[in-house]
Amino acid sequence: MAGLTIGKLAAAEGVSVETVRFYQRKGLLALPARGTSGFREYLEGDRRRLAFIRRARALGFTLGEISDLLGSAETGSAGDITRAAEAKLAEISAQIAALVALQCRLRRLVSVCAYGNRADCVALHVREPGLAVTAAAG
Repeated sequence: MAGLTIGKLAAAEGVSVETVRFYQRKGLLALPARGTSGFREYLEGDRRRLAFIRRARALGFTLGEISDLLGSAETGSAGDITRAAEAKLAEISAQIAALVALQCRLRRLVSVCAYGNRADCVALHVREPGLAVTAAAG
């Protein structure tokens, strides 16, 4: 099989050439040897590795986590990938819980400020306690 140029590799996986180079600088993709044409030639294994990186990024894994996962993926070690996915799932669940709590607090703030007593709207409490809040003349 003939190797792919960086442009063809990038196009095959729907990324830019700069993305491929970025992953090389981060050590996630190797810099291949130059072929007889003088261009670097990427092989099918490079394309699969790039596809794995893209899928892992889409699942929220960091580049560091992906670096750790690549070895497991290449050896077919499902256990390591399962543990990493479970840890990522727990992290995402915690983030969702925090966002839901924030959403509730913001809804209460909107409700109080829009429909409640103006004095109860914490968004208006910039001044020192005891100072009257005056409405702008309109």
